[in-house]
Amino acid sequence: MNDLTSPKLLLKVEGLLVLLMAILMYRELGASWWMFAFLFLVPDVSMVGYFSGAALGAITYNAVHTYAFPIVLYSGGLLTERSGWMAIAMIWAAHIGFDRVLGFGLKYPDAFRETHFGRV
Repeated sequence: MNDLTSPKLLLKVEGLLVLLMAILMYRELGASWWMFAFLFLVPDVSMVGYFSGAALGAITYNAVHTYAFPIVLYSGGLLTERSGWMAIAMIWAAHIGFDRVLGFGLKYPDAFRETHFGRV
């Protein structure tokens, strides 16, 4: 399926839009771009769970690669007026969006290459 209704294409477009939105929101916060660059790949540290097996790796990777935690962190920062929390949340969301654009999806517990996008 290569048409505009392909779920894989829609997920990649969604990831691109989240990436762009997160970058724009980060810019509005006026936070350091050095911090953005330094922290951008930090969520991938969650892959260390794979050293203990595919099931644990999928749990740790998926926990860090869903939008839920950045949304909670951003909301907490907004409610408590902590712009640093909001900045980290936008970096985190940008990372997830970037992964989606590249086709890296949430993992199934049987193998790292098995994702909600299909096989990587």
